[in-house]
Amino acid sequence: MSASKRLLAALTLSTLAGTVQASEEVVIYSSRIDDLIKPVFDEYTKQTGVKVKFITDKEAPLIARLKAEGENTPADILITVDAGNLWQAEQEGILRPIKSEVIEANIPPQYRSSTNSWTGLSLRARTIFYSTERVQPSELSTYEALADANWEGRLCLRTSKKVYNQSLTATLIETHGAEKTEEIIKGWVNNLATDVFSDDTQLLQAIDAGQCDVGITNTYYYGRLHKQNPDLKVKPFWANQGDRGTHVNLAGAGVTKYAPHAEAAQKLLEWMTTPPAQSIFAGVNQEFPANPNVPFSDEVKSWGEFKADSIAIEVAGKRQAEAIMLMDRAGWN
Repeated sequence: MSASKRLLAALTLSTLAGTVQASEEVVIYSSRIDDLIKPVFDEYTKQTGVKVKFITDKEAPLIARLKAEGENTPADILITVDAGNLWQAEQEGILRPIKSEVIEANIPPQYRSSTNSWTGLSLRARTIFYSTERVQPSELSTYEALADANWEGRLCLRTSKKVYNQSLTATLIETHGAEKTEEIIKGWVNNLATDVFSDDTQLLQAIDAGQCDVGITNTYYYGRLHKQNPDLKVKPFWANQGDRGTHVNLAGAGVTKYAPHAEAAQKLLEWMTTPPAQSIFAGVNQEFPANPNVPFSDEVKSWGEFKADSIAIEVAGKRQAEAIMLMDRAGWN
């Protein structure tokens, strides 16, 4: 970490107690499950004395709740997964832009909103996974190549209804244009070995069981499953290393428009981008820290290094509607 970043982090922690004492509690709406966020908030309370109350639900109900509550909301922060959801919350007008030198120093710009309405907190790659029994890594290269005829009857996909796949498709549109992307998606659909899955874990288990040879999932699902079953006959392959890099998305957060404790909320959000919080937030779910100066967990480190796509991830939101329509036309259920 550079001297300037260490100074910013130190200033953030040194001013926490003085700036948040007026608020004994920060309220968070989160679509991230309890077990993945409670350790972070427990540590913050331990350091500052500030209580953190959190309410968990799916992202759509939380966004609808914030809209309905308006100025009467008790929520100070919204935490959700995928830039598509964060962008949607921004468009719905339920997040407030904040200017923070701490966040700007800790989180690369491609993982933040261009309007400063939200920031990424942890990263996950959505990449190719393959059977170590039936596929050689030399056979793999790009997302696009999974549309080739040699993968017919060998590919597994999760449903297009999941925002993770909508975001991947949106970035393909940004890279190739709609016509070429639709051709790729049709190739994927043609190569399916079985019906689409509702869950990435089921997809990885299907590869392990021999239902298919390759698939596309988020890395943290593999991390969880591999820790439970070290003999899993599936491994990740980093897609598109010869060109733009592997698609990376995020979990992130923003301060709500009508946050009752906006200053305290910003201080908490800033702290969540610093190394101590990043290690907890990313580590509990086998994700990559959004702060590039924070080491990976041992499990994540074991997957090896890769080049990530440098595209601004808010593209996933901007092209979400277009991606959904394209996937429907291509027959991806």
